Amino acid sequence: MRKLKIGIFMTLMLFVLAACGGQGDAEGEASSGDSNGYNLIEEGKLNFASSGEFRPFSYMEGGEMDGYDVAVANAVAEKLGLEAVANKAKFSGIVTGVKQGRYDVAVASHTITDKRLKQVDFSEPYYYSGPVIYTRPDSDIEGPEDLKGKEISVSRGSTYVDMAKKYTDNIPQVDSDVVALQSLAKGHHDAVITDAVTGSTAIEDGLEIVAVEQLGVSKQAIAVPKDNDKLLEDINKALQELKESGKLAELAKEYVGADITKEPENVSE
Repeated sequence: MRKLKIGIFMTLMLFVLAACGGQGDAEGEASSGDSNGYNLIEEGKLNFASSGEFRPFSYMEGGEMDGYDVAVANAVAEKLGLEAVANKAKFSGIVTGVKQGRYDVAVASHTITDKRLKQVDFSEPYYYSGPVIYTRPDSDIEGPEDLKGKEISVSRGSTYVDMAKKYTDNIPQVDSDVVALQSLAKGHHDAVITDAVTGSTAIEDGLEIVAVEQLGVSKQAIAVPKDNDKLLEDINKALQELKESGKLAELAKEYVGADITKEPENVSE
C-alpha cells in the first residue's frame, strides 16, 4: 500500500511539473514576441525608432511624433497586423539601437550605405532623395569646388559627414539637419549638406538659405536587425503593396508635397 501511495504521489508530481513547464514555455513564447516569427520586443507590437527632429519626415506634434517616416511605419505595421509604437531617439544612435535590440526596426530616413549594412539589413527603399549644398543668399559658394576649406555643418551620424570630408576638415556636427540649417541662416557656418526635401521644407518655412547643387541620389529604407529574415521579407512585401496601391505616394504627397517614392532618372551619383 505504501508503495502504491508513493507511486500515485510521484505520478501527480510529474503531472504538475509538466503542466508548469508547459505554462512556462507558453509565457516564454509570448514574451519573446515570436508568434509571427519576427522576434519582436513586445508581442503584437512593432517598436520603431525615429529622430523626431527631421521635418517633414519625423517631428513632434502635440507630444506625439508625426511625419512621413512615422506614417510609413504605421502603414507597414498595419500590413503586418501589428501595433506601431514610436520611439524618439537621437539619429546618431538609432542604427546601433536596432543592432542591439532596443528597437525592432528604424524608420528614420536612413540612407542605405555599405557602412550601415555591416550593422543592420535594409528593406527596399521607401523614398528617394539626395544630398544638396545649402548656403546663405550672400554666399560666394556656387558649387562643390567652392567648398574646399570651408566650414560645413552636418547632422551627427549622417552620411553627410563623410561627404563633407571630401572638401574640408572643418565639419561642425549637430543633432539634426534642421538645427544645422537654422544655424546657417543665422550667419554661422559657410554651408550645410543635407537632404533636398529637408532643405526645401526649411526654405518654405521661412529660413533665408538657398540650394546650390544636388550631389547625387540617395535611397532611404527601413533598418532591420541582421538575421531577422522573416521580418525583412514581410516588410518588403508590405512596402510593395503600399507602392502598388498608391498609398505610399499618397503619404509622400501629404507630408512632403511630392511623390518621392520613385527613383529619379538622369541624376548623376
